[in-house]
Amino acid sequence: MESTDTAAPRVIVVEDEAAIARAIADRLSAEGWQVRIAHDGPTGLAAIQQLKPDLVVLDVMLPGFDGLELCRRIGDDQNLGVLMLTARDDETDMLVGLGVGADDYMTKPFSMRELVARLKALLRRVQRLGAAEQEPAAQTTLTLGDLVVDRASRRVTRGGELAHLTPTEYDLLLCLANAPGTVLSREQLLADVWDWVDATGTRTVDSHVKALRRKLGSDLVRTVHGVGYALEVPQAAEEQ
Repeated sequence: MESTDTAAPRVIVVEDEAAIARAIADRLSAEGWQVRIAHDGPTGLAAIQQLKPDLVVLDVMLPGFDGLELCRRIGDDQNLGVLMLTARDDETDMLVGLGVGADDYMTKPFSMRELVARLKALLRRVQRLGAAEQEPAAQTTLTLGDLVVDRASRRVTRGGELAHLTPTEYDLLLCLANAPGTVLSREQLLADVWDWVDATGTRTVDSHVKALRRKLGSDLVRTVHGVGYALEVPQAAEEQ
């Protein structure tokens, strides 16, 4: 039976394979979470609009319209965490999913234990962002050369051009920008941005970095092979 405790975290599982959807729902219900299942894109969107969940587990391949389109229709809601499921371990698919607003992805078949761990971490992140919205930013604007990060509006521009970042992309950029030139390991970024306590999701970091480079320029984030990433201070800032 699906949990209906209104005080529990709310999760919608949008998955057209009934056995997978039920297995996920049963496991999350056992964690004490409120779970609803939808088996196609339109029903999933209606459920999201009605329930206002904390998290969505979203399959890419869905009847009606697919998970990518559903993610687009959800919109840029930083208080909703989206974990996407895909049957193909294809980096292009992953980048597209992250680009339309997914916070994380897992490929099938997956470990139910890891799925729960990732969802718990994503929930902590969503709750942390919600709390941060209620607090004034200590420093509203962060400027590094032609890169400007406005914490109050969560808007990012480079060279005067507005970059349309997903909530997770913004959080990753801000984490790097708070320590420009400093190499941050993938494990540290996972802990600070995703609130993960292990290194199972390092490819998630890599995919989000690629998305940032695509939107803000390939020169902005430097790879330190075997270690992690650093934000390169733009030349204009170094010359001042």
